[in-house]
Amino acid sequence: MTTRGKVLIAIILLVGLYFGINKLTSSNLLFKKADTPSVLLTSIELPAATGSSGINTVVPLAPLPGAAPIGKGTPITWEVMAWNSQMAGMLANGGPRTTTGSAMAANGLNMQIVRQDDVSKMQADLVKNAVDLSNNPATPGLIVSIMGDGLPGFSAVQTELKKAGTQLQIIPYSVGKSFGEDKLMGPKEWLDNPKLALGKTVACYLRDGDQNIALKWCSDNGLKVNPDETTYDPQAVNFMAASDFLVAAEKYILGKPESRDKIVDGKNTGVKVDVVADAVATWTPGDVNIAKQKGGLVSIVSTKDYSNQMPNIMVTTKRWYDAHPKEVEGIILAHSVAGDQVKSHPEALARAADISADVYGDKDKPGAYWLKYYKGVAEADRDGNVVELGGSKVFNFADNLALFGLNEGGTNIYASVYKAFGDVQSKLYPKELPSYVPLADMLDLAPLQKLQAQYKGKAVAPAETQKFAAGDEIRRNVSQRAWNIEFNSGKSTFTSSAEKELNSLFDDLVVAGSLKVAVHGHTDNSGDPQANQQLSEDRAMSVRRWLEAKSSSAFPEGRVQVYAHGATEPLVSNATAKGKAKNRRVEIVLGN
Repeated sequence: MTTRGKVLIAIILLVGLYFGINKLTSSNLLFKKADTPSVLLTSIELPAATGSSGINTVVPLAPLPGAAPIGKGTPITWEVMAWNSQMAGMLANGGPRTTTGSAMAANGLNMQIVRQDDVSKMQADLVKNAVDLSNNPATPGLIVSIMGDGLPGFSAVQTELKKAGTQLQIIPYSVGKSFGEDKLMGPKEWLDNPKLALGKTVACYLRDGDQNIALKWCSDNGLKVNPDETTYDPQAVNFMAASDFLVAAEKYILGKPESRDKIVDGKNTGVKVDVVADAVATWTPGDVNIAKQKGGLVSIVSTKDYSNQMPNIMVTTKRWYDAHPKEVEGIILAHSVAGDQVKSHPEALARAADISADVYGDKDKPGAYWLKYYKGVAEADRDGNVVELGGSKVFNFADNLALFGLNEGGTNIYASVYKAFGDVQSKLYPKELPSYVPLADMLDLAPLQKLQAQYKGKAVAPAETQKFAAGDEIRRNVSQRAWNIEFNSGKSTFTSSAEKELNSLFDDLVVAGSLKVAVHGHTDNSGDPQANQQLSEDRAMSVRRWLEAKSSSAFPEGRVQVYAHGATEPLVSNATAKGKAKNRRVEIVLGN
């Protein structure tokens, strides 16, 4: 080889080494039952996923935390459900109590992590902590982790907190999210024909995240829902109340019937019927228990589809939050460091799983169990059906900037999630939740923005971003429904009244962030067929452009596809003005 060739190879190797090193270093007790007729939900629009680019960001492996409790630092209790989205928090703490060498210890915190699956108990504990802090400011603070889409319902505790002289406050950082773990499980036939769910009953913990999955699926597929868990409507999807997500699974496994009053067209028929759980909304290990102990249900839709629906949101009291700005910042920093570690290194993830096993305390579920279902698997149930089980993700600092809309060109994804499900819960349960606390009253992004400014110009591991191939067609429909988006007559411009419907559509699609969006334009049969074909395309394109202009991060290139049908697919006859109006529509199909 010539000297020139050797020099060229050396330069290539040095450049590769340079960029490699750069990459390495930069890288329900508050609720009463409703007496309400069944409802057809017009929309539950969710934020778009920021998903996965398929590229793993590698940061250097840090020393894993020790096993010995630290014994010093600001004391605080963190109540958590058994939920794999908290892997980064587990590693950050080092154990059920903060250990030596952990990220929490490095930030001056001494945290006790306690399992608490009962949401109403979390609410009661927050109120008690608020009172205790009022009497003694040195009382250890309390943080509880809940499903982000369930916070509007959870915010009903605000009334009791105000009596104690404080209110709810969100820690402005999410440790992770459900990504398939939370799901609606139902008979396989529902996948091809959602209408088969009418007259069936879903067991779940009401007015919280898992029920929200079922409600969104019903909304997206035009299925009426019966919000009253004490009655049965054969023309709607019904619900069976469970005290927590594991009991919801047991309702299906045991098959114990409940006697209900039969309701038809909103009226009590005077007939009693026995109702069993035909389906379940739950999460791991509830989904695993169903598959292993009984079988017969598959994943109909999950947070892998509605990928922005369920971030893990930590809430505390404003009383503690305002008095401990340094500790709030420390919690964010500790979780940020641990998030990068868990995302990048199998050793860190395995350690986090072992800590999870210690915290959750199920003797038959070692760290390997939580690790397996954190990643998510497809397994055969007792009937031989292949079922998707588990699935969560951890967040790092950049993921949080994306979640709260602080990234360049971003949108506050969590704000869309919160509003989408706050609106639907208020609609279904007006007596129990006539209103919900405005997000701005609980969310202070200043600590996150302060740290963002400090990191500006420095290497920060990037957030995961969803990539969509523009040419890929939707192969599996998750939902399909028509939207009443009004256009000016004969034009592709929106009327002034279209804005509200477009904003609802935006929120809904943001929640379902990992799904592709197909916008189908339709017209009535008035006028020239060729002109109608073009008009339907122009109107569908107007919807696409509006979504992409509102948020380039939520609607990246390739996510939204446009289809024009002209007048070829009427819903009803065009013989009347009313029929023509129904046929002038935009249909949205979600799928992958």
